[in-house]
Amino acid sequence: MVCILLAPGFEESEAIVPADLLRRAGIEVQLAAVQGMEVTSSHGICVRADVALSDVQPDCLEALFLPGGLQGVENIRNSPEAVSLIRQAHEKGIYLTAICAAPTILGGLGFLDGRRAVCYPGMEAGLEKADVQTGTPVVADGRLLTGEAAGSAFPFALKMIELLRGPEAAQAVRTAVHYHG
Repeated sequence: MVCILLAPGFEESEAIVPADLLRRAGIEVQLAAVQGMEVTSSHGICVRADVALSDVQPDCLEALFLPGGLQGVENIRNSPEAVSLIRQAHEKGIYLTAICAAPTILGGLGFLDGRRAVCYPGMEAGLEKADVQTGTPVVADGRLLTGEAAGSAFPFALKMIELLRGPEAAQAVRTAVHYHG
């Protein structure tokens, strides 16, 4: 199962596109609310989460996904419960995936030290001691997957599918949605 953390101010396309494509690949996805079950995005779209953050079972996770959106990232960073879940996922070797501003959470926790990563252009300092990549929408390094921005949501989700289910599964979804990027 992939758990997507939704905090007020999350970037819609960075959360919903991956949730959609992962589900098309037959991967169970849980939208977990960091604060309240109805979560308002950075552009005023309200999404009802599947579960509260307190109900997430780390032992059932294949991946934990952190979407961007500046306020959403700050709300995740400021949630002791969310940070605890991120730390548990890291300790258990669960895939940690983050896009746009969210890789800075992983950088701040030291999880990107010496690892290749990408984030929203201009926020690279937040990756701390990462080997910052530029000019690429998605970077996979071991059990870490980072994406550049909202425009990277499709390739990011397809790479997550590839990591979790293999290249054939990713190609099947790519074909089904007619993604040509």
